[in-house]
Amino acid sequence: MSTPRDTVLHAVRAFHHSLEAQTPPFTPGVTEIWPSGALLDEADRLALVEAALDMRIAAGTHSRRFESAFARRLNRRKAHLTNSGSSANLVALSALTSPGLGEARLRPGDEVITVAAGFPTTVNPILQTGMIPVFVDIELRTYNTTAERVAAAIGPRTRAIMIAHALGNPYEAAEIADLAAAHELFLIEDNCDAVGSTYDGKLTGTFGDLATVSFYPAHHLTMGEGGCVLTSNLALARIVESVRDWGRDCWCEPGENNRCLKRFDHQMGTLPAGYDHKYIFSHVGYNLKSNDLHAALGLSQLTKLDAFTAARKANWTRLRQGLDGAPHLILPEATPRSDPSWFGFLVTIAEDAPFSRAELVHFLEDRKIGTRLFFAGNLTRHPAYIGQPHRIAGELTNSDIVTERTFWVGVYPKITEEMTDYMIASFKDFLT
Repeated sequence: MSTPRDTVLHAVRAFHHSLEAQTPPFTPGVTEIWPSGALLDEADRLALVEAALDMRIAAGTHSRRFESAFARRLNRRKAHLTNSGSSANLVALSALTSPGLGEARLRPGDEVITVAAGFPTTVNPILQTGMIPVFVDIELRTYNTTAERVAAAIGPRTRAIMIAHALGNPYEAAEIADLAAAHELFLIEDNCDAVGSTYDGKLTGTFGDLATVSFYPAHHLTMGEGGCVLTSNLALARIVESVRDWGRDCWCEPGENNRCLKRFDHQMGTLPAGYDHKYIFSHVGYNLKSNDLHAALGLSQLTKLDAFTAARKANWTRLRQGLDGAPHLILPEATPRSDPSWFGFLVTIAEDAPFSRAELVHFLEDRKIGTRLFFAGNLTRHPAYIGQPHRIAGELTNSDIVTERTFWVGVYPKITEEMTDYMIASFKDFLT
C-alpha cells in the first residue's frame, strides 16, 4: 500500500519525465549553449523533495553525511560546509588568524601571495582580514602562476599563499607547497574550479594546509549555493568550525546539548566558572553554515562526480583538437604533470590578429554560444581595488593581456558532442 510520501515522490518522477519530454532537440544557432551550468537529473530532484518532506531546513544529518563523504572523496580528514565558496575562502583565511595558532597566526599587515588575474573572492578575504595581497603574474597558456614567480614574491612580511587553480587547470601545487613549507608559510588552495583535477597524480585540494570548494551551479558539483573548507589538520579543522559557527567554542551539533559531558565545567576568559559552554565564544566568527536541503542535493550530485569529470575532459579535448592550428588564437594547455578537470576552454587572441576579442565574442554570442571573460582579468585595475593596500611582485604583463584579449567557452557536462562541434565550426567560420 503506497503512503502519501510515495504518492508525492511518484508525482515528482512523473513531473521530471514530463519536463524532459518537452526539451527540444539541439538546434544550431537557436539553442543557447551556456558556458557553465548544472546538470541535474531525476535523482537530484527527488533528493531535494525528500529533504523538503523531512523539513530539513537547517544543517543536520544530510550536512554531516556530505561532509564525511566529500572529505573521503578528496582525501582530506575533515570538511566543513559553508553557504558559498566565497564564504569558504573567508573562513579559511580567517581561521589562520586564530589566537589558537599562537605565534604562527596571521596578523593585520602580514602579506599573502596571490595572483592578479582571477576572481575577487580569492583576494577579498586578504583585505577583509587586514592583510596585504601580493600580486604575481600568470603564464598565458596555462593561466596559472609558477613556483618561480611565487618564490620571487616572498618578502619579510609574507606569511601565506592563497591561489586558485585556474579554470580547473592545476598550478605547480607540489612545488608551491614545498616553497610554503621551506619558508614556514600557510598555503590555501582555492579549489573551487578544479574538483577532480590532479597534479603529479595527487588531487588538487590536498597540497595545502586548507582547501576551499564552491557548489554554485557553475561548478563541478552543485548544491545551488554552498561551499566547503577542507583540511587534514585537526586543530585547523576545529578553528574552521568555530569561525564558521559564530565563533563559538562549543562543538555540539545542532540539537545536541552536552557531547563533551563538561557543558557547565568550563572557565574561559573572564567569565564565571561553569558558564554554559554553548555560549562561550573563542573567535570573532560568522554564521556561514549551509543547510540540509543543499546537502541533500550535494549527496546526489557527488555520486556523479566521476562522470562529470570525464565529460569535462572529453569536451575540452574535443575543442582543443578541433581548433588546433586555428590562426590568430593562443590555445590553452594543461600544466605539465597535471590532469585537469576543466572548468572552461580559454582562448587568447594573438597580438597581431586582424580582429579584436570583442568582434569574435559578439560573433559567437550571435550564434547562441555563451562566452565569459577570464573573470576579473587584472584585479588591480578594478575600481574596488584601486587604492587598496597591496604589493605587486614583478610585472603583470600577462594579467593585462588576459584583461584585453582572453575569454572562454563552456565544457560542462550538459554540453554535447554536437554542441562542441558547432562551437568549433563557428570559430572556423569566423576565422576564414
